[in-house]
Amino acid sequence: MAALPEPQATTAQAVLRWWAAQPDPHRPHLGASLIGAACDRRLWLTFRWAGKEQFDGRMRRLFDHGKREESRVVEELRGIGCEVHADDGQAQFRVSACDGHFGGSFDGVVRGLPEAPKTWHVLEVKTHSVKSFKDLQAKGVQAAKPQHYAQMQAYMLLGDLDRALYYAVNKDTDELHIERVPLDEKFARSLVERAQRIISADTPPQRLSTDPAWFECKWCPFHAACHGQQAPEPNCRTCVHSSPVADGAWQCADKHRTITLAQQRQGCEQHRFIPPMLERFGEAVDMDGDAVVYQTPAGVRFSNGAPGWSSADMHAMPAEAIGHETVECIKAAFPTAKVTA
Repeated sequence: MAALPEPQATTAQAVLRWWAAQPDPHRPHLGASLIGAACDRRLWLTFRWAGKEQFDGRMRRLFDHGKREESRVVEELRGIGCEVHADDGQAQFRVSACDGHFGGSFDGVVRGLPEAPKTWHVLEVKTHSVKSFKDLQAKGVQAAKPQHYAQMQAYMLLGDLDRALYYAVNKDTDELHIERVPLDEKFARSLVERAQRIISADTPPQRLSTDPAWFECKWCPFHAACHGQQAPEPNCRTCVHSSPVADGAWQCADKHRTITLAQQRQGCEQHRFIPPMLERFGEAVDMDGDAVVYQTPAGVRFSNGAPGWSSADMHAMPAEAIGHETVECIKAAFPTAKVTA
């Protein structure tokens, strides 16, 4: 007899739906946890809120499990006589650079380790699968987890500390792998310089690969916006009018004012995509009032902005729909209609 499907109205399903429904807004700054990623373009698209990786309830619960491990680690370190000052949720260990647009919050600071009793360390707690943990044991954090290594280097530099404690936990066996990581000041400064280049860039950097099937591109959350046929999310950060300014703020050239985080997420009717973001749709060739005029590879002209396509409409449809006879006919017949999918 075939197995019956699991009922949808179960407690487990309800819990996972609750997790999936929790708010997960874009991060205001470029995070130190990402600065070790291989692709500059991915970091730029992240900072510019071009899209966001979507996780189901199970994955979001798993991430929270890793976060909760931090309090256990703090208890363990204090239990062996260490002095630990941990992040209490108020970002007391927040560090930043690049006019407030780059940084992050580390898990805490610790001293009194058996290996170095007097030295303060940045505390970084990570949980691992069995496979990841074995790789970490074999190679060490710098080779096995370069993003984690880069994250600690940035924290040490910006936090004015010269050691970090990498506290890794195997989620399946509770084995521990603990490394003391020294500051590599030259490398750490190169990370901050990289962050500044990305934050200051008006247009997307080069792709890591021009092959959309390249493994690092294939699994990137921005694959559709970078290699595919989807326009980015329409918000202030993807708009040609906005730019990052001092103190972690953003400014709108169209409205001649600083825009709040809430306004950045909302966007407005004057949104116009940064033209290179629409290179899969067409090439920017002209202006028509406030609208940017593009031309597709097939020679069809269209505009981003009234009386053409709004940014929200373009995000909701694939690039191939632009210039399609039926789509253009419908738009002409219903000029105030909005594209929803």
